[in-house]
Amino acid sequence: MLATYDRSGFVEGEHRGHAVVVDPAGAIVSAWGDPDHALMARSSAKPMQASAMVRLGLDLPGPLLALTASSHSGERRHLQGVTTILASAGLDASALQTPADFPLDPRARDAWVQSGRAPAPIAMNCSGKHASMLATCVRQGWSVTDYRDPDHRLQQAILAEVQQLTGDEIPPVGIDGCGAPVHVMTLAGLARSLSRAVLADPGDSSRQVVDAMRDHPEMVGGMNRDVTHFMRAVPGMVAKDGAEGVYVAALADGTAVAIKAEDGAARARQVALATILMKLSPADASALEGLASIPLLGGGRRVGEVRSTLRP
Repeated sequence: MLATYDRSGFVEGEHRGHAVVVDPAGAIVSAWGDPDHALMARSSAKPMQASAMVRLGLDLPGPLLALTASSHSGERRHLQGVTTILASAGLDASALQTPADFPLDPRARDAWVQSGRAPAPIAMNCSGKHASMLATCVRQGWSVTDYRDPDHRLQQAILAEVQQLTGDEIPPVGIDGCGAPVHVMTLAGLARSLSRAVLADPGDSSRQVVDAMRDHPEMVGGMNRDVTHFMRAVPGMVAKDGAEGVYVAALADGTAVAIKAEDGAARARQVALATILMKLSPADASALEGLASIPLLGGGRRVGEVRSTLRP
């Protein structure tokens, strides 16, 4: 069990799932549930996807490289960044094949709607990744109309990068919510992928990506997102959230954590990650305390909370 949620002293329910900690050598040192649980890593795989693009020649400044690995909130900085990436390749937002959507952040979404704008591909939280996929294709001289196709040379290069960083044999891919391929891997493999990136040589593409994410956490999520708060709370740590209750994080020394909530609950993955990190990095425990529980309200006041049951 990853977490429970209570109201007025009564436990209403549980969030079940799996979590694993690997050391800098990639060995499993702690596990809850099945450390080799197979999952679709969803957006937690974006650092690996971005690494493949850098290896193929994508050359962006730090904030835009962090945006490449993001599930952004749709803030002004994010949308301007997507536009800049596309313009660097001679493209505009019409080239994006992300589904039309509203910004992820509630305030950005409300401002979008109040301005009379309809859902648009650029507002979708994966548009940074897609813009960089298009820019990579242009750099390589590859077609851009079918860049999401699993058989496209870009997607084949991403598949090879995922296999190399996770150490897993990747079965046939599926389709993620944004329309790009999504890969199945083990939970431990996901943790190892970020550990290997953190420990790679500074010039390696995977290291360039995680360094950009650590330097610009607001581009990875947004000003009000827990993934951004995690990276600010623990110096040198990189983290990436994913849909359906997935999280991966790696400390500066290469120790890494991966989490999957079986019911897909984002709140369970957050409190579980905070609880594990408070044990792994006790010096940062006070900064993480605010992420270790999520209040539940009744009549406008706190009457319960979501809290992890993990005991590292």
